[in-house]
Amino acid sequence: MPVAVTGSIATDHLMTFPGKFTEQFIEGQLENVSLSFLVDDLVQHRGGAGANMAYGLGLLGLAPVLVGAVGSDFADYDAWLTRHGVDTASVHWSELKHTARFVCTTDAVNNQIASFYSGAMSEAACIELAPVADRVGALDLVVVGPNDPTAMVRHTRECRDRGYPFAADPSQQLAWADGEMIRDLVDGADLLFTNEYEAALLLQKTGWSDAEVLDRVGTWVTTRAADGVLVRQAGAEPIEVIAVPETKPVEPTGGGDALRAGFIAGRVWGLGLERATQLGSAVATEAVEVVGTQEYELRREPFLERFTDAFGPDAAEEIAAHLPG
Repeated sequence: MPVAVTGSIATDHLMTFPGKFTEQFIEGQLENVSLSFLVDDLVQHRGGAGANMAYGLGLLGLAPVLVGAVGSDFADYDAWLTRHGVDTASVHWSELKHTARFVCTTDAVNNQIASFYSGAMSEAACIELAPVADRVGALDLVVVGPNDPTAMVRHTRECRDRGYPFAADPSQQLAWADGEMIRDLVDGADLLFTNEYEAALLLQKTGWSDAEVLDRVGTWVTTRAADGVLVRQAGAEPIEVIAVPETKPVEPTGGGDALRAGFIAGRVWGLGLERATQLGSAVATEAVEVVGTQEYELRREPFLERFTDAFGPDAAEEIAAHLPG
């Protein structure tokens, strides 16, 4: 049964600043910030959280169904995703707006300053999931990723109403959403994805404790950058998985989306929580070693060799049974 991924579809404009942002801040003047950074380079890549996750799932052979809204400038991007195993037939094309754009500058210590133009993404709220399920068959999982806020709420409620298992990935939308909306997006999720900062923000805004969150979701996956991944379920011992060591320079944009793709693929394959998390960690490392969120590849033998070094031959053998050639 297919996985549907709802979320943003965007183009990324990524720049690198050779210094540190924090060295440019003046104490006592933060209420009147006017900063300009001379960057080393500019690259443009395909992105958006929904498309990034779908790309990773496509590389892993799951033929995910991408659900989102784009502009008339999406044709080349559409062909790219289709070539990489993504079903884009449920993507809505706007007649009026451009595809969303993400502009991000990363400094020498991986701090980031970013802006996001939603564009056609605002029309994602018009998309209903039932026709998607009618077209492809019963949905094994619906990922509700960062997207137009109204669309996120609509997709989440439709999942609950129709009984579609769903993964809540509110991500950067937690920064502005109020507690009521966050509770609506999280309650009843089979999976909840956050990083450490987002986890703290979720608790602060909802007023829930960790235990109360775990009472409302099946599995809570929290990424912790170099400290790896923490996986929790109510009444079970937490699982901690290391971050697979990098061997190349790191560009962190998209690493979380790649981890989600690996984790979800592992669970769809029937792997246990620890093994699925290990797979997610390994895919994330592949993603952050290249510039751009959809520029990594998963070449079977090098990937398995690296996975073996990180987690041992038994773990790699279990992954190998499912990994595409």
